[in-house]
Amino acid sequence: MKDKLDFYINGAWVQSASSEKIEVINPANEEVIGHVTAGTKEDIDIAVNAAAKAFESFADSSKAERVELLKRVIAEYENRMQDFIDTISEEMGAPMWLSGAAQAATGLKNLKETLEALEEYEFEKPEGSYILRKEPIGVVGMITPWNWPMNQITTKVSAALATGCTMVLKPSEISPYCAMLLAEVFDAAKVPAGVFNVVNGYGPTVGAALSEHPKVDMMSFTGSTRAGIAVAQASAVTVKRVQQELGGKSSNIILDDVADLEKSVKGG
Repeated sequence: MKDKLDFYINGAWVQSASSEKIEVINPANEEVIGHVTAGTKEDIDIAVNAAAKAFESFADSSKAERVELLKRVIAEYENRMQDFIDTISEEMGAPMWLSGAAQAATGLKNLKETLEALEEYEFEKPEGSYILRKEPIGVVGMITPWNWPMNQITTKVSAALATGCTMVLKPSEISPYCAMLLAEVFDAAKVPAGVFNVVNGYGPTVGAALSEHPKVDMMSFTGSTRAGIAVAQASAVTVKRVQQELGGKSSNIILDDVADLEKSVKGG
């Protein structure tokens, strides 16, 4: 039995006041493989305050510092690759080859591609008589789905880290272990305390508290349309920026150099 009952907040594993547990089930054999704690609004408040405090200094980190930080995260991820493969296979019921070649490998790929983009990215650009400067938005709340966990998590987390944002992640309660393993990676990589925080729990409780929290500046959500509506409504009260990927599958982006638009749409 693999019980992971603590949350990763402010650079440490901390105990929740909640006594409610969530079963984690291997869908391949329908066996309970462990439990995580069902977090509360209070847990989210602690995590968000830690992220907000960390943002005060992390927002001023240099591009070079964040490049080195991402390199350390990538190195630690590579060190734990087999652990990611085993964890994803167990909590998702996926074959080992799929967990390795697709799931865990995609997480590493996302981190490396973000590093490459960051190394070439310019946060300041002269525009005539003024300078256009792009700054981190602040604390980012993240809610991710069960079915492609490391892809969705690393896509969001790597971008936030690269731009100087801090974050609070609520992974799916169905597949929470790989997110907690990623927290171990971040801890080993010496990511500053409070930059990355993980709180487990249910959407209507933890997800809602994260979406409506006044110190969260942006929500990034991947999941169902119904849950996305709830996130948008809760975020609207404090006029957060909201980015969502909802309910669709395999969306296509058609660029302006496509010769036959109708054919592209039908072939979609």
